[in-house]
Amino acid sequence: MVDAARAGDEQALSELYTLYFPRVYRYILARTGNISDAEDLTEEVFLRVLDAIGRFQWREAPFSAWIFRIAHNAVVSHRRRDGSRGRSAPLSEALPVDTQGPEERVENQMVIREIMRAAQNLPEAQRRVISLRFGAGLSVAETARVMSKGEGNIKVIQHKAIAKLRETLRGSPKVYGKDKV
Repeated sequence: MVDAARAGDEQALSELYTLYFPRVYRYILARTGNISDAEDLTEEVFLRVLDAIGRFQWREAPFSAWIFRIAHNAVVSHRRRDGSRGRSAPLSEALPVDTQGPEERVENQMVIREIMRAAQNLPEAQRRVISLRFGAGLSVAETARVMSKGEGNIKVIQHKAIAKLRETLRGSPKVYGKDKV
């Protein structure tokens, strides 16, 4: 599909867009914390992909790593332009809530806000791994390729981030209530 898109096949380009758009959008939303910015930046990423796909070359990393590198660079450029640092989106925007009752939705939103507040205090690499793994839904292997690190390193970074979040949130009644982990 990627080779067909490189050759100018519009159907292949459309399929790549359909396949990667939700993941790139969730990643950018988790990094920017703003729906409007995430929509604009995701559009910008796919315009860059469209412009550069003819120059894409297969290397050891998969195509998804190339797209997420473009997305990461777009977020960094956005932060530099706007001067914002380390804001994260409420993950509730990316979670399905159709099966939840109103009380569950409110409770989950409170928990997610608390977690995202705590995540702002993580080192950049840990925040990025959490965003890629849980915001964009990438696998450990995909996250490793995007970040140009080994899979073992990603697992360690993720483990440390989760441990630090647990430690930070241990006293939070919203997160560690009677029904929470």
